[in-house]
Amino acid sequence: MKNRLKVLRAERDWSQADLAERLKVSRQSVNAIETGKYDPSLPLAFRIAGLFDMAIEEIFLCN
Repeated sequence: MKNRLKVLRAERDWSQADLAERLKVSRQSVNAIETGKYDPSLPLAFRIAGLFDMAIEEIFLCN
């Protein structure tokens, strides 16, 4: 699944580690989500959307 996570993170000048800490996941998880190797669980997707104050659909794009 494509997503805008890397762009949104960069706009805030956050490292992957910064984002991971805010989401309470590992940096490796953030990297895997950003590169499309891992689709987040629904609860994690809601946490990501809440952190960026966006709808899930605005962040995660179906192919």
